[in-house]
Amino acid sequence: MKTVGILALQGAFREHGQSLVKCGVNVIEVRKPEDLDKCSALVMPGGESTTIGKLLNEWSLMDVIIKRTQEGMPLFGTCAGVILMAKEIKGSNQPRLGLLDVEVVRNASGRQVDSFEIDLTVEGLDEPFTSVFIRAPYITKVGSDVQILSKHDDKIVMVKQGNLLGCSFHPELTDDLRVHQYFVNMIEE
Repeated sequence: MKTVGILALQGAFREHGQSLVKCGVNVIEVRKPEDLDKCSALVMPGGESTTIGKLLNEWSLMDVIIKRTQEGMPLFGTCAGVILMAKEIKGSNQPRLGLLDVEVVRNASGRQVDSFEIDLTVEGLDEPFTSVFIRAPYITKVGSDVQILSKHDDKIVMVKQGNLLGCSFHPELTDDLRVHQYFVNMIEE
């Protein structure tokens, strides 16, 4: 059975764990570089991207995540996670992994009070996926090897690039496991 790590420094990591367990994988919380040794894949949850980026450096996780991902470990980032994965963050020089060939805009969907749910068409899923957007980023540019999986109002909200999966919304805040299962299927490929 595969073991998926969930970056557990800050943010909605418990909810991701519950969804992944229902998808049939083992889950561990990652807080130290040696935790990654037990993982086949990693999820970077939503939260506060600037804080998580600083903690990645303080806890010596930044370089080890970059190395493991470049060696082929699947990585899935949601909301703040996709911001941290991005090569470019518009108007910010905050710490980031810089692995995903995209540009993101932080908090592009507004403040907390502007949060919303919407049914999205996601490439690879047969039915619309109810998506929760909370202070969500949008992806404004993608590199040539980045596959766009979903858009909302002509804004890119989900992408895949090789072993990298990123989305602007929070699939862990719904009972629908299809996006997590999509990631689990990437691990098995």
